[in-house]
Amino acid sequence: MCSEQGVIESINVSPGGVPKSAVMSARVSPAGLDGDGQRDLRHHGGPDRALCLYSMERIAALQREGHGIAPGTTGENLSIRGLDWEAIIPGAKLRVGDVTLEITAYASPCHNIRPSFADENSNRVSQKLYPGWSRVYARVVGEGELRVGDGIALIARS
Repeated sequence: MCSEQGVIESINVSPGGVPKSAVMSARVSPAGLDGDGQRDLRHHGGPDRALCLYSMERIAALQREGHGIAPGTTGENLSIRGLDWEAIIPGAKLRVGDVTLEITAYASPCHNIRPSFADENSNRVSQKLYPGWSRVYARVVGEGELRVGDGIALIARS
């Protein structure tokens, strides 16, 4: 069992598309966050992509590079702080309150998030080109309520 701790800094939802707007709390199920939807179900959503997560430390670093990225602008549902982002890889498990998340895949950059980047090159968050800088998708094990400020722990590495 791992003991690394982080925190949910922002919960982001949208009826479809980006940017996603911040909310203080949201119910989560294997279908995703209540109030969140996807326009392109071929590439987003579904049980293995119920949530998208990203690191606040990576967002801050990208801002320092001059990009206009902010929580929710690249489609992530949970913006989290305090975890070693390079350890958040497919197969890793996270615990948030009573909810367990399993990381299932890296999220490929898409054209919809281009406005978050100074040069409109969303490949800056491509796992293939910049390992450790990608957003990740997660499967939800069980249901529960997530709140901004909830602790998040890496409980099992891949």
